[in-house]
Amino acid sequence: MENHSLYSLRMRAAQGGAHECGGLHISGGERLSTAEDVEILVSQLLRKAMSHSRGTADFISIVMEKVDQQEVECLSPLPILTYDVHTPEEGRQQAAMLLKQLFISDTAIQNGLDMLASSHNWRGAVLLDSQSGKRIDNRGDRGIRVSRMDWEKSKYHLWQNQYPSLTSSRIAEAIALATKVAGSPYTVAELCWSDDPEYVTGYVGSSEMGYCRISHLKRKGELSGGRIFFVKEGTDIESYIEYLERKPVWIG
Repeated sequence: MENHSLYSLRMRAAQGGAHECGGLHISGGERLSTAEDVEILVSQLLRKAMSHSRGTADFISIVMEKVDQQEVECLSPLPILTYDVHTPEEGRQQAAMLLKQLFISDTAIQNGLDMLASSHNWRGAVLLDSQSGKRIDNRGDRGIRVSRMDWEKSKYHLWQNQYPSLTSSRIAEAIALATKVAGSPYTVAELCWSDDPEYVTGYVGSSEMGYCRISHLKRKGELSGGRIFFVKEGTDIESYIEYLERKPVWIG
């Protein structure tokens, strides 16, 4: 890319006050932007915050920070596989099977599934040791907020042509995030399904398997959901979190 200024845009929205004051998490969004696209992307994030199926936000925060382009890493998007299932039970069995193929322990898999199936208001991803199944991030409800990643615009258009049926903004954002997460050597896999009540599709993501979409991981109307990152034993947790939260990544 040409050497133009880049900015990290981060949005979070809650109902009943700010998240740290006990507000219910409504929505979040992460974008990387060139200077000329900032206004457009901020408007998109604001629209997402104000028209969400989880409820009406009364607290919205949008943070903009300049990013050093010398630090930007470029990653190719994960390849996509789709698993069509008929029930959340089938979907979770499929997810467990995929995670087991990556040598994640049964205990860790069950702990991850149980955490996402609960009605807990997770605001960020939870890190689990892929063997012991213990939580290792010590972030409480806040979790880990993966940020500073986005599609490089021209490469996104090429990707859209390759996957014309998967070009919704939701899927594009999920693949960008999953690709960044899988790009760390510390990540074994990610398990995710949305906490949006109307969206029941989720995925297992990994550098080995790609982005494995599973059509049903919860029932329509449920508010459960979130992200679990299964992490290698002996991971330098501070370094891993620094990568997830601070490393700028272009997808494409």
